[in-house]
Amino acid sequence: MKGTPEFPQCGFSRATIQILGQQGVDPEKFAAYNVLEDPELRDGIKEYSQWPTIPQLYVNKDFVGGCDIVMSMAQSGELAELLESNDCLVPEEPETLAADVKPAERQ
Repeated sequence: MKGTPEFPQCGFSRATIQILGQQGVDPEKFAAYNVLEDPELRDGIKEYSQWPTIPQLYVNKDFVGGCDIVMSMAQSGELAELLESNDCLVPEEPETLAADVKPAERQ
């Protein structure tokens, strides 16, 4: 990406980070690299993926696409399915059933 998740340096990087956040991606299972700090990475990633734009999303080392693809997949539900099937989301906390909850005793 251009910049960092905390300080994206272009609108496409910002949009991609927002989408991943909305999808519930686990920050511990996510890595971002600022191509503005590394020209070799910037050129190399475009050659590796044969995709001309940045940011680029990879899931388990497989190239998914750029911002336009990520946006389209988010709208269709495909991104949620991909992220869930690859265990990329924040784990859900188990629900507590109302019957299992006991009221606090008053003193």
